[in-house]
Amino acid sequence: MDANLELIASNKSFGGWHKRYRHRSSATGTDMIFAIYLPPAAETGPVSVLYWLSGLTCTDENFMQKAGAQRMAAELGIAIVAPDTSPRGEGVPDDPEGAYDFGLGAGFYVNATQAPYNRHYHMYDYVTQELPALIEQHFPVTDKRSISGHSMGGHGALICALKNPGRYLSVSAFSPIVSPSDCPWGQKALGNYLGDNRDAWAEWDTCKLIPNAPERLPLLVDQGGEDGFLAEQLLTERLVEAAKAADHPATIRMQAGYDHSYFFIATFIEDHLRHHAAALDAA
Repeated sequence: MDANLELIASNKSFGGWHKRYRHRSSATGTDMIFAIYLPPAAETGPVSVLYWLSGLTCTDENFMQKAGAQRMAAELGIAIVAPDTSPRGEGVPDDPEGAYDFGLGAGFYVNATQAPYNRHYHMYDYVTQELPALIEQHFPVTDKRSISGHSMGGHGALICALKNPGRYLSVSAFSPIVSPSDCPWGQKALGNYLGDNRDAWAEWDTCKLIPNAPERLPLLVDQGGEDGFLAEQLLTERLVEAAKAADHPATIRMQAGYDHSYFFIATFIEDHLRHHAAALDAA
């Protein structure tokens, strides 16, 4: 194992292992922590990987502790990798007012171009390039990848897939921010990370990427019907319209009664894991 990888936790789960590591990131210029679940099948040969991107205020721990994904990942023979949601540490700028929706815990999976955030906030490069290269070098996994996420992380999963044709074999999202150019969370983040030129924002906006997407990778999206953020922040109907207009294959399910929480994610995570397993196994 690379000396740059420091094991900080290890727990056996459903016959496999959940592990947390710290390493120095060249993309963010900080120490980063990620979690990886290795199913039992990884002990006898390399397995495919699902990358999970979490939402505002989260770390690598939320999904791994709350989603209940390990049982199905063990059965399907899929590894799961969950990075943190932003750079952290001394000198990493936060929201000036300490708000939860920007800065630490809210990297939005973009590459910042505006000072002071452009020094460390390169989560897009970290998630799409540096972290997979590290995982594929040091763990028993193949280069067959899928990506998923929740809320801000759902936004991250969708843009990573849309911007990288051929890199992921499947993509899904729970409660994604699909039109950040047009919602308060996204406008705050993109304005601060990228500046006032809204043309620059389009590169990080799912609904604006779909019309010219170079690959028509099918989308699986679940959205809770009682999600308190649906009307103002998530704007799921815009994704429905964008996919229809571009004839982009998409299964977008409004789940009656469900909210924005991990109770919702835990309910439907098996569907998503089976969706990814089908694509990974078929490759």
